[in-house]
Amino acid sequence: MTQAEFEAAFPTESDFVERKTGVGHQPLGESIAAFSNTDGGVILIGVTDQGEVKGKDPTQGLQDKIHRIVGTIHDPGKYAIYPFRVCGTPVTVISVAKRSGGFAQTSSGRILVRRGTMEIPLFGAELRQFISTRSLEKADSTDTGIPFENADPELVAAVIEAFDWTESSASTRFEEIGLVGRDGEGSRLTMAGALHLLKRPGDKLGKTYIEVLRYRDESSNYDRRVEFAGPLREQVERATEFVSDEIGEEVVVLGVHRHELSRIPQRVIREAVANAVAHRDYQQHGRCVRIEIRPDTVQVISPGGLPEPVTVENMRDQTASRNPSVIRVLRKFNLAEDTGAGIDIMEDLMREQLLDPPVFEDTGSEVRVTLPIRSAVAPDERAWVIEVEQRGIIEPADRILLVHAARKESLTNSRARELLRVDADQARIALQRLRDAGFLVQQGTRGGATYSLDHSLAPPAGLRLEAPELEDLVVAMAEDGPITNALVRSSTGLDRSKTMGLLHKLVQEGRLVRVGERRGTRYLSVASEQDEALF
Repeated sequence: MTQAEFEAAFPTESDFVERKTGVGHQPLGESIAAFSNTDGGVILIGVTDQGEVKGKDPTQGLQDKIHRIVGTIHDPGKYAIYPFRVCGTPVTVISVAKRSGGFAQTSSGRILVRRGTMEIPLFGAELRQFISTRSLEKADSTDTGIPFENADPELVAAVIEAFDWTESSASTRFEEIGLVGRDGEGSRLTMAGALHLLKRPGDKLGKTYIEVLRYRDESSNYDRRVEFAGPLREQVERATEFVSDEIGEEVVVLGVHRHELSRIPQRVIREAVANAVAHRDYQQHGRCVRIEIRPDTVQVISPGGLPEPVTVENMRDQTASRNPSVIRVLRKFNLAEDTGAGIDIMEDLMREQLLDPPVFEDTGSEVRVTLPIRSAVAPDERAWVIEVEQRGIIEPADRILLVHAARKESLTNSRARELLRVDADQARIALQRLRDAGFLVQQGTRGGATYSLDHSLAPPAGLRLEAPELEDLVVAMAEDGPITNALVRSSTGLDRSKTMGLLHKLVQEGRLVRVGERRGTRYLSVASEQDEALF
């Protein structure tokens, strides 16, 4: 924007606009809480109260500080951070949405609302009225009307054992963790209690199960449907195992070594499934968690949008629990991570395994997690990295650098930053770490330094050579004497079927001659075959 456009768009502070020159913990927290409790708004960081643009660049450090401040607010609305420029001067903009239910409190517990240009604390009758109209009961704590006596005894015993309770204290403990509610008519299961303590909770609660659909292609027609309708713990375990079995493993043979590689790590699948059942909206009785298995992806779809203040953009920095009692029990069975850790684990494990990252999408009515089966890093490249790691420890994040070095790239600091998505200092440390470990060789110094793969680590010919170069290599081997399928495999790293295809092609083109049968089969160069005929 030009200065004139900026002044026209944001002429003054108002019910929806706040100006700040910096990011003070208390002032910013109060503004975010007040906007959350009213009708939302925007906070312009780097602008004085009089509207003068001083500037504030949305660096990663500044964004991290904002996330930390929001993290101290109780139940804020959804928010996003945007870069903005006025006549080339950077401004940081925080947009804050009104909470759809419940209310936000500052770190000190105050409830504020936005009125004009001020954050006003509520007291007395006004506060009671506000809370009564905005209070939000956690869905998983709602009373189902199902007597506690209807709970399955084996499932009850499993929860008691997982929490290490005594039998005498169990009834009180079930109330404390939100699985049971009590009134004058006795003890009844909450939503969370029914999900964990009934053999088939869906018979009472609607579609509280997991549906798995398998597609052979990208059409809308699936060829297999499986339903997992037991207690939540069983749903997560069985659905995870089923999906893992369906997608299988990638088998790679490098020379004499066989590698079985996960197409998607099982723990990643489990986290995606556990997150779906833990955070779904159980008030949507007519929809279930759905898993779609397709040739290139596994997609886990959970009813309901992300709980406030979490968005796709800030989900690694902010946490919220729509169903805290559901999650508490899943954690005790080691089926859910600590708050906020599940997303980190999914992303980190996929990156460590050289797989493409998961993709998260919030449509407002559902959350989709897409786990790619295919990757930009080929399976045989992943297997080669595993073999290289036998020579020394490699940081998981550094593996992608080795892959690109094996592709004959000369790595620079700029390229490392791009591949690792880090700053210049972190990229330099990663490159030098691989250099010092003997994996990379440095050429040049300082800004002109480049790094290439150490020649002793060169991958098998089958990985580093283009098809014409590979064919020339095999013909050259045959000129030194008869070759076999096994010899070519050990020299190139190709598996049996690829080696057979390569040798057959060279025979068809007249560059090699095949002699013998079955285990006695060997291949000669054309010149060698002519020499044998002469003698």
